[in-house]
Amino acid sequence: MNDQFAEQAASYISLDIRPNSRFPLWVYNTFNKKGNKKLGEPPHLLDSALVEVSRNQIEKFLNNKGYLNAKVKDSVSIKNKRASIIYTANPGIEFKFRNVTYEIPDSSIKSLYLSKRQNFTKITPGKRYDTDSLGYEREQIYSLMKKNGYFDFVRQYVRETIDTNFNSAAADVEIEILNPFDGSLHKVYHIEDTYVRIQPSSGTILKENLPDTAVVDSQYYFYDYSHFFKPKRIANYLFIKKGDKYSIENSNLTTQRLFDLNVFKGVNVDYRKANDSSAVLKGIIDIIPLKKKTNRLDGEYTFNSSITGINLGLTYQNRNFLGGAELLEVKASGGLQFDKNIKGSLSNRLLSRDYQFGVSLSFPRLIAPINLPNLGKNGVPHTRIGTSYQIYKLTDKYSRRSFGTNLTYDWVETKYKLHSFTPISIQYAKGQVNPNLVDNLRNNGNAFFLLTLNSQLISSSSYNYTYNLARLNNLEKFTFFSGNIELGGNTASLLGGISKKTDTTGAKLIFGVPYYQFVKLETDVRFYKFFGGNKQFIARFNPGIGYAYGNVKSLPFDKLFFGGGSTGIRAWQARTLGPGNYNRSSLGSDSARTNLRNLDQLGDLKFQANLEYRFKLLDNIFGAKLKGATFVDFGNIWNLSNKGFPGSQIKLNQLWNQTAVGTGFGLRFDVSFFVFRLDYGLKFKDPQFTGSDQYVYKYWFNSSARKSFQAKYLTTNGPEKYSLSQIQFGIGMPF
Repeated sequence: MNDQFAEQAASYISLDIRPNSRFPLWVYNTFNKKGNKKLGEPPHLLDSALVEVSRNQIEKFLNNKGYLNAKVKDSVSIKNKRASIIYTANPGIEFKFRNVTYEIPDSSIKSLYLSKRQNFTKITPGKRYDTDSLGYEREQIYSLMKKNGYFDFVRQYVRETIDTNFNSAAADVEIEILNPFDGSLHKVYHIEDTYVRIQPSSGTILKENLPDTAVVDSQYYFYDYSHFFKPKRIANYLFIKKGDKYSIENSNLTTQRLFDLNVFKGVNVDYRKANDSSAVLKGIIDIIPLKKKTNRLDGEYTFNSSITGINLGLTYQNRNFLGGAELLEVKASGGLQFDKNIKGSLSNRLLSRDYQFGVSLSFPRLIAPINLPNLGKNGVPHTRIGTSYQIYKLTDKYSRRSFGTNLTYDWVETKYKLHSFTPISIQYAKGQVNPNLVDNLRNNGNAFFLLTLNSQLISSSSYNYTYNLARLNNLEKFTFFSGNIELGGNTASLLGGISKKTDTTGAKLIFGVPYYQFVKLETDVRFYKFFGGNKQFIARFNPGIGYAYGNVKSLPFDKLFFGGGSTGIRAWQARTLGPGNYNRSSLGSDSARTNLRNLDQLGDLKFQANLEYRFKLLDNIFGAKLKGATFVDFGNIWNLSNKGFPGSQIKLNQLWNQTAVGTGFGLRFDVSFFVFRLDYGLKFKDPQFTGSDQYVYKYWFNSSARKSFQAKYLTTNGPEKYSLSQIQFGIGMPF
C-alpha cells in the first residue's frame, strides 16, 4: 500500500487520543493555575470508544481508496500510566476501474461532456478505484454545465452507479446525467440586460433617497443610491455580456473584480428569468460600497543594544476619489532615533529625525497616450501617480531635503504573473554635510562617499516581474520569483550634454546638482516545501548588483544595498553588516564612527540566503494561533571596488571569509487579519573579524570569554558595543 495512504489514514485517528505536542502540554501544566484552563493543551486521555471509532474510520478510508477488503485491527498497551495504541491494516487487493459507460439521454449534454471529459477525468480503465475520483467527476460535470449556459442544472442530475466484481478486483462505472424531473430537456440560457444597484455604504436605502441612473452600452442599467460612482468605469469590470450564454465563471469573475477594486464591501451577482417560457436571464448585481473616507494611525518602536527609535504615521484614504474607484492616499509620518550611549538629556541623545509627506492617486485602469487593451479579466490593472517630500537630519552631521515623483503601471498577466513598470521616477535632493564629517571622509580616504551624500538628481525607469505572489499564504509546494531592473540617468544625460556647468569633481550639473547614471538588478527566488499539517520549509536566495557609470562614478545613496534587518540576515540590525570584511575600527576614532553611523555600511553588491522551517506551536494563546520558526541566514554586501573602506571589495577567492552566518528562532502570532512576528537572531560567524575569531558562536555559552571579547571590541570600535544577538519585530512573514 502507498505510504501516502498510511500518512493520510493517521489523520482519521481522533485528536483526543493522539499524543500531545510537548510544548503546548508544558504550557498547560506550567501556566494553568487556580482553575484557569485557557492556555496550552490539556493531556489527552485514553478512551476505548474513540479507539474503536478511529479504527472504523481508518477502515472506511481504505475502502474509499480502492481497498474494498481492507481490515484494520487495534491493540492497546499500558505502561507507567501511558497508553500506546497500534493500528494494523491489512489492505487486501487493490480494486481498479474497468469499464466506464454513459447513460445521458440529452444529446447536447452528452456531446459537451464527452468532448471535455478528457481534460479533467480521473476515472479511466486501469486506474485505482477511488471514491474521491468519483466525487471529483460529479463536481466537474456540474461546473462544466454551469459554465455553458445550463442555469437550472443542479448536482442531483449527476449519478454514478458502481458494479464491483470481487473475483477480478474490478469496478465498472456507469455515469448518468439525468434530464429535468419534469421530463423536458435542459435549457441553455442567454443573458439579456443587467441591472446594477449601488447602495449607500450603510446598506440602508431611505425612501427619500432617489438614485442616480444611467445606461451603459445599451445593456447595463445603473441605479446608484450612493451618488459617488461613474457607471462607465464600473462597467469595465462587468463580464456578464448581453447575448452571451449564462456562465457561472463570468459571474464569479465579475464578483472578484468588483471586490478587487477595493471600494466595495459587498457584491452579490444573481439572475432572474425574463419569463417562464423563454431561456433568457436578466443579470442582477447588488453592491454595497466601503466607507468613502478613512484615517489610519500607524506606530512602530525599534531597538537594539544602543539605538532606539519611534515612528508614527497618519494615512488618509479617499476611495472613489473621482467616481471611478480611484484611491487618493495622503501620508504623513515622522521618526526619531536615540542613542542610549550618549550622556545627557533626551534631546542630547537624539540621533536622527526623519519626516515624510506623500500624496498618491491610483486609477484602476491603464492610462496612457495610446489606447491599451482592457486587461481586467485576470486582475485589476492600476496606474499610480505619486509625489513625496522628505526631510532627514542626522544630528548635526548631515541633513537632506528631497522631492520625488513617479508614474507606475501595474497589470496582471495571469493570476500568478504580475508586472510593474515605472517609466518615470524623479528624485531631486539637496544635501548638506557638516565640515567635520567632510574632513573625516577625506582623512580616511573616503572622499568619494561625499558623492552619495551631496545634492543630486536621480531619474530612472524600472520594471518588476513577480511570479506566484498569490500562493505565498498557501501551504503547498511552489517556487516564488521576483525580479527588478532599474536604469537611471540616461534621459538626464541628454540634458546634461547641453549644460556646461560642472562641480569640483567634473560632474555635469542640472538645476545645480549632479545627475546619476546607473543600472541596478535584484532578484528574490524562494522554494516552498510543504510537509503536511502546518510544517513548511523555505529556501530563499536574494542577490542584487548595482553599477554606476557616466557622470558620477558612484551609486546614489538610496540605491545602495545594506545588510541585516528583519527580512535579511536577522542576527544583525539593519545597516550594521558589511561590506565584506570591513571593520569600523579602521575609521580610527570614536568621532569618525559616530559621524558615519548608518552611512558607511552600504554596498554595490549583495547576496543573502535564508533557510527557514515553520511549524505550529499552539492553536490558541490570547486569542491568536502561535507558530514557530527556526532559521539560518547567510550572506553579506560588498563593494565592486575598495572605495577607501578596507576589506569592503568582493574577492571571489575569499568569499567564505567574507560571508556572515546567523541563526535563531522566531514566533509568529497569527490573529487572522495580520501576523505579528518576533525573531531572535544569534551571530554564528562575523566577517568583520579574521581567522577563527570570525566564529563568534564560541562566546554563546562562555560568559567570561564573551565579556572579555566585548570589552576589547568597545576599545577598538567604541562607542559601539558588540552584541551576539538581535531581536527583530515585524508585521507579516519575513518572506
